[in-house]
Amino acid sequence: MDFDTVAGELYGGDLAEFVSARNAAAKAAKAEGDAELAKRIQQLRKPTTAAAIVNGLAGDDSAQLRELAELGAELRDAHTRLAGDELRALTRRRGELVRRILHELPSMSDTVTREVEATLEAVAAEPDTAALALAGRLTSVAHQDTDQWFSLAASVPPVTGKRSEKLVDKAEPARPKRDHRREEREQREEEEERKRVRAERERLRKEAAERDKERAVAERDLVRTERAAEQATARVDDLRERLAEAEERAGRATAEFETAKAAFDEADEAASAARKAADAAR
Repeated sequence: MDFDTVAGELYGGDLAEFVSARNAAAKAAKAEGDAELAKRIQQLRKPTTAAAIVNGLAGDDSAQLRELAELGAELRDAHTRLAGDELRALTRRRGELVRRILHELPSMSDTVTREVEATLEAVAAEPDTAALALAGRLTSVAHQDTDQWFSLAASVPPVTGKRSEKLVDKAEPARPKRDHRREEREQREEEEERKRVRAERERLRKEAAERDKERAVAERDLVRTERAAEQATARVDDLRERLAEAEERAGRATAEFETAKAAFDEADEAASAARKAADAAR
């Protein structure tokens, strides 16, 4: 048993069974004597519904998800170079790609759809989120635990801010004149976009914190009820054992009663016959 294999099975499995499967894996690791592995497995977060859907895209080896991550790198590069026309074109491509991915997904509620959309936009905006999404290890936009996935670098293609060779070949030569007003407007638009993404991430972070609190309460209730169930089961077993002993004693008492009654009936019959014989002799 190794951490990456267990994590891959958990994040690629049924979301509804994540907690029970994680606990079982941690218990198995502990039983094998690997307490450190058990601790790491137990600390794995259950993904949000939106994160699980995006992880599913990675599990299906979605070319569109990889394209979205690469597009994010191109966007960051274009923004760094203040390439306005290129930036606008890339932003349009990102929006079209996100909408296309959403359109191809199964029907979802409005809330989940918005969360998936925000998660996909975060994949394009954040290299860490992109790396986790491509590896199928995303838990939520709010929690980017890339430090615990130390082996991702060996299996996930790098998502960097470097400009691709294809983009370099198509780049336009630098213009001698710059439209500062247009650049400022584009910068404002980009800043507003970043603010919107940050606000959405903050909302998801708060929601995740609330879910973590609810999970902690539910886990305490689970431990309490499990302990109560164990105690009740032990009590039932004890009562069953006592009942079996009482039934055995009752059986013996019934047998003894039947024997005593037969002896009494025999003695009573003999006494009656003796009385009759005595009366007849008078």
